[in-house]
Amino acid sequence: MTIFFAILFTVATLVLVVGLGLKIARYARTPAPLKIPTTPAPLTAPGVAFRLAREAVVFESLFKANKPLWIFAALFHFGLAVVLLRHVRYFETQVGPVIALIQPFAVPAGLAMLAGLLALLARRFVIERVRYITGPSDILMLVLLLGITVTGMMMTNHVHTDVVAVKAFFTGLLAFELRPLPADPLLIVHLLLVAALMIVFPFSKLLHAPGLFFSPTRNQTDTPRERRHLCDWAAKLEEKVN
Repeated sequence: MTIFFAILFTVATLVLVVGLGLKIARYARTPAPLKIPTTPAPLTAPGVAFRLAREAVVFESLFKANKPLWIFAALFHFGLAVVLLRHVRYFETQVGPVIALIQPFAVPAGLAMLAGLLALLARRFVIERVRYITGPSDILMLVLLLGITVTGMMMTNHVHTDVVAVKAFFTGLLAFELRPLPADPLLIVHLLLVAALMIVFPFSKLLHAPGLFFSPTRNQTDTPRERRHLCDWAAKLEEKVN
């Protein structure tokens, strides 16, 4: 089982990193032929950077558009951020002060994730116009995240596993060493779900995370009169014509 999970997480990490890198490179190469920032938009590059930061951190446009949905999304994403930071300890030989500081917030963060995911899943079934545009992949992603959340919370609060051995396993992977992984059924299910999420991430709608930074409605300055906007291929075509 140790060998199986060592291979599984090596493959999952490669798929995640390479797949995400290829997607981001594709986003970066995609031309934006029109100047289409959602107004009111910043007039300067620093203003655009600040706008993107607000979108990424506090979901500004979602807050303005749909406050109940913003609450559910904020619960999930903020809880997820804390949980991900807390899991850094499994890859560090010496736990840093910031990671140690957030350890007591594990249970509240897990509950926030659970509440947010349940509300987002219920929304897919309850609201008719949302149900109409919901596909199997939308449900699958939420169920997968719910499975990871529930199994993780159960290990934290009820069925404890040997976290020292789990940490030894993952730090061993980073050092290209095989160290025994506990054979706890709940841990196995949790790790299988995490690996599955890592593998499907570059091919799912979860790519809205990096995709936000490449959205022309968000990453463009509102200066169409001051400066003519030409994407690379249009500029090259204009040079050939002239």
